[in-house]
Amino acid sequence: MDKRVCIFCASSVKIDEKYNDAAREVVRALHALNYTVVSGGGKIGTMGAITSESVKVGGHHVAVLPAFMKGLENPDIKDVVWTETMAQRKEKMREGTRAAIALPGGIGTLDEFVETHTLRKVHKYEGELFALNLDGYYDPYIALLDHFVETGSLDASDRDLVHFPRTVAELIACFD
Repeated sequence: MDKRVCIFCASSVKIDEKYNDAAREVVRALHALNYTVVSGGGKIGTMGAITSESVKVGGHHVAVLPAFMKGLENPDIKDVVWTETMAQRKEKMREGTRAAIALPGGIGTLDEFVETHTLRKVHKYEGELFALNLDGYYDPYIALLDHFVETGSLDASDRDLVHFPRTVAELIACFD
């Protein structure tokens, strides 16, 4: 069976380069472990860093984009899946993956990851969930989840479905 991991990340060109460097490191490590990387497949921001690094190291990468983003895909990625909507895109990105990783990103990354967390909570996604908390990037999300637990809006066991490794090495150590 194909080992697949989904990565949600930024498409912004304004994101700090240290996050793109970490993304490249994640991609190299996953490909070295024979994982197929599934991502949004864009050619800019962290998505661009991921797709370019996949091509550079010769790893298998599946890019999933909605049709209205035609022209924004990395032209070097050969395995591109087109969808009609963003909702279908998220579903296709998760399909058959063993894990979903949120790298530092913005509102789109948060949308993708929160939906995936919700699906895991209701047993509609079985993969592991990781948010790379590099330099405390996801500390506000952790605080929000903890707030939900404290107010009774979320069970602690559902909060604990998400792992927050603080380094790329900690993240990769979770994979075989």
